Amino acid sequence: MTALFEGVQAAAESVRARIGGRAPQIGLILGSGLGGWADRLADPVRIDYADIPGFPRSHVVGHAGRLVIGQSGETRGATCVAMQGRVHMYEGHSAATVAFPARVLIALGARVLIVTNAAGGLRPDWAPGTLMLIRDHLDFLRDHPLRGENDERLGPRFPDMTRAYAPELRSLVKEVARARGLALEEGVYCAMPGPCYETPAEVRMLQILGGDATGMSTVPEVIVANHMGAQVIGISCITNKAAGITGERLSHEEVTETAARVRGEFEGLIDGVVAALAAGDALGGRA
Repeated sequence: MTALFEGVQAAAESVRARIGGRAPQIGLILGSGLGGWADRLADPVRIDYADIPGFPRSHVVGHAGRLVIGQSGETRGATCVAMQGRVHMYEGHSAATVAFPARVLIALGARVLIVTNAAGGLRPDWAPGTLMLIRDHLDFLRDHPLRGENDERLGPRFPDMTRAYAPELRSLVKEVARARGLALEEGVYCAMPGPCYETPAEVRMLQILGGDATGMSTVPEVIVANHMGAQVIGISCITNKAAGITGERLSHEEVTETAARVRGEFEGLIDGVVAALAAGDALGGRA
């Protein structure tokens, strides 16, 4: 685990060397088709993942594979570090490798991590394009980012996950959505290993267990963020109804097309959340 700690620090130092004295306070992981928000950051520094030591590279359509550091157009009160795309376990990575970039964002100074994803809807009444605030998750990924020896410099051996998605920050997101007239649902995200979409039987199982959306990411990043003491906001874009609900076949093209269609609503919500975080006290210290 010493190697993990040193690897995180080396990656963070590499990014710091490119951004000077700026210390990001808000980290964002932008999922499939949602990375365009980072293109609107002011005074940006863009770094390809390939240029950051230890950073895994994304090879999935809709994931640019670039880190962007800058300030939100709505506020200059906080510096953001945004990942345009992520890697997934189905690409052959371990959960620890998938979560490594989230650790680097926190090591850079991010006290709040906003994690987004494209997800399949498990609720028949939710139309594609629905935005869902993640209240909690179910982990079916079959690997864990904290498996193995623990390094106390990163976090405790047995981190509590009762507040994995900070309740006070969920309230903040809901207030922002109301103020901007944006529809926002709330629910439980189910992480499945992929890369195939779930079967109708698996979808029924997840519904019975209380799931509201299903995807192939997010949970490893949320776990390590809690491990390192950062607060988390999770937002899913429901890009399609899950298998068996409509009887139609699923495709990644539908995922990216729906994400593009709701880009304005998604970016407006993130703009408001970042502005509210910058105006509040959530960035002050360890969660």
